[in-house]
Amino acid sequence: MSETGPITAESLRVLVVDDSEDDALLNVLALRRQGYQVDYQRVDLPETMREALADDRWDLVLSDYSMPQFSAHEALKVFQERNLVIPFIVVTGTIGEESAVAMMKAGVNDFVLKTHLKRLASVVERELRETSNRRAKRNAELALRESQERYELALRGANDGVWDWNIREDHIYFSPRWKGMLGFGEEEMNDPLPEIWLSMAHPDEYEALRAKLSQHLRHESPHFEAEHRLRHKDGSWRWVLTRGMALFDSATGLAYRMAGSLTDITERKRAEEQMLYDALHDSLTGLANRAMFTDFLGFALGHAGRDGGYLCAVLCLNLERFRYINDSFGHATGDRILRVTAERLTQVQRAGDVVARFGGDEFAILLDDISAPEQAIAFTEMVLVELAKPIDIEGHEVYPGARVGIALSSGRYSHPEEMIRDADTAMHRAKQRGRARYEIFDRAMQGTMLRALKMEQEMRRALEAREFIPFYQPIVDLGTGHIAAFEALVRWRKGDGSLVSPAEFIPLAEEISLINGIGRLMLEESAKQIAAWQQLFPETFLRVSVNLSGKQFNQPDLIEQIDRAVANAGIDPSRLEMEITESILMDNTEATVGMLEAIRARGMPILMDDFGTGYSSLSYLHRFPSDVLKIDGSFVRRIVEDRGSREIVRAIALLARNLGMSVVAEGVETAEQLQALRDMACDFAQGYYFAKPLPAEVATKLISEKPCW
Repeated sequence: MSETGPITAESLRVLVVDDSEDDALLNVLALRRQGYQVDYQRVDLPETMREALADDRWDLVLSDYSMPQFSAHEALKVFQERNLVIPFIVVTGTIGEESAVAMMKAGVNDFVLKTHLKRLASVVERELRETSNRRAKRNAELALRESQERYELALRGANDGVWDWNIREDHIYFSPRWKGMLGFGEEEMNDPLPEIWLSMAHPDEYEALRAKLSQHLRHESPHFEAEHRLRHKDGSWRWVLTRGMALFDSATGLAYRMAGSLTDITERKRAEEQMLYDALHDSLTGLANRAMFTDFLGFALGHAGRDGGYLCAVLCLNLERFRYINDSFGHATGDRILRVTAERLTQVQRAGDVVARFGGDEFAILLDDISAPEQAIAFTEMVLVELAKPIDIEGHEVYPGARVGIALSSGRYSHPEEMIRDADTAMHRAKQRGRARYEIFDRAMQGTMLRALKMEQEMRRALEAREFIPFYQPIVDLGTGHIAAFEALVRWRKGDGSLVSPAEFIPLAEEISLINGIGRLMLEESAKQIAAWQQLFPETFLRVSVNLSGKQFNQPDLIEQIDRAVANAGIDPSRLEMEITESILMDNTEATVGMLEAIRARGMPILMDDFGTGYSSLSYLHRFPSDVLKIDGSFVRRIVEDRGSREIVRAIALLARNLGMSVVAEGVETAEQLQALRDMACDFAQGYYFAKPLPAEVATKLISEKPCW
């Protein structure tokens, strides 16, 4: 039978090699008489025999010994080309003994004389049985060879090293890969003792490794597995994973053999160490991050809980004007500022302290084991001095500066985050109170912070409900005495009709950037009001000035917001004025000037508010695109009784005329102040003397009355 088909006693597929169809049929009949169902094909040439054997469907070959154009010798050679494991039997009329022996040696399984065809069935049965045995033996040998080859390939191709410990003979085998991992050649360590392996282990892991091995050899663990270090031939250490399993004698219960693998995990360990480092450190500065800082602070607070005399402090700080530096010079420069800040903080830190970067320009310092709060204050003052030193940026000296909040562990904190929160609260209080300031947290600040959080929630809801509305304060033309314009001032009218003072919500809105949404709402509502007044008073050219916060200039779509408000309201752009403070110009010169120029190009006047109270207005004024100067009310209110204030107002008015600008005097409260301004030829005035900021409907009524002052 072929290797692919089933062997049965009833069915035979026979290839008959014979030049006589009659002789072939006699062979087939002899088999059929013995119960076989025979399917056969006759061939008498090498070519036809090869074609038939290519089908690989035969159970048996019967060949005549001698034929005119073919012979059993030639047929056997063709048969052996296919390397088939099926019987090859010669059926012949006569054959000599020597020829028969030669044919048997060549590979013929048996001979049957044509005069004794009765033997054919029994010979075939015997040879089929023997062939089945030979096939099974060959398959087993092939499987064994394949298994051995597979093992050899796996051993050589695997990335793991293999070790095999003969415990009875106290001998251990290391594969070439095992040796190569540790820098040894195949010819080295050819007869090592088991102790060599353990002697190569790192001292820190030696005892644990030996204990795990002993535990497994005592049958106390199902397998042996350990991560440890082994000494490389060059003296360095390699992290490895060693696995193994022992075989135990069923009679004695003792291990007699143990084998396993060795995997180099050095790179994995390095990656894990790097991941651990990254998880606890800031990638830009190398300082501790918030997670690591919180852990150390937790230890410190635990110490404080055990020792009533122990005191520590947390300093939270952020840089002044960092956003301006980042926006003006680019993020690469901003990163450099942060790295320099980290270096300076590291230089002044004491042994045992922790310096961390929380993100952005926010840093934190844990002062460990201080003697008194005054020590934290002295350290903070030193930090402020250090961070106030200039940093050279592309030939420009930049003075970042900082604001610091301090929280002391005497506040009896239970959790690190609470202490960090309070230091952050104190930092925000310092930020509100000016530059280069520090504040120590107290419980009053916590109440203020809670109120601020509550107000923030209310403000966000109020913005969605459009509760922020403009009130309008008139600006009077001092030449005619009539209303020339209005300033739109934001007010918060709650659902119950009560008003919230701008002093309460504007600073918080600035801090949490909610001012952007409020500012957008003021633009939209003011533009709509201008359109309404155009329809009601077509003969009067009224303008409205809207205040722009510095935060709004950080929005890339500010100009689009203004354009959209004008277009939706359908107004002349020149009726909408933009009012800014000079501090905005100082904080973000180039970007702000570009936006202001784009606004002026649309025909909208620019008003500079609170003029005279900023940094260096007079020296920079000519660089900024402004049309109107608004003199701060602090000067105007003292204009009658204070000669200095009067001269300042006079100088500003003269400066404005020389620069081709108009002047608006704010804070006018009395007739005497109004007359003084007229004497100085001031262009416009604004203040309670004329009217307080008014709701839209009241301002509309005032316009209709056409007052004259």
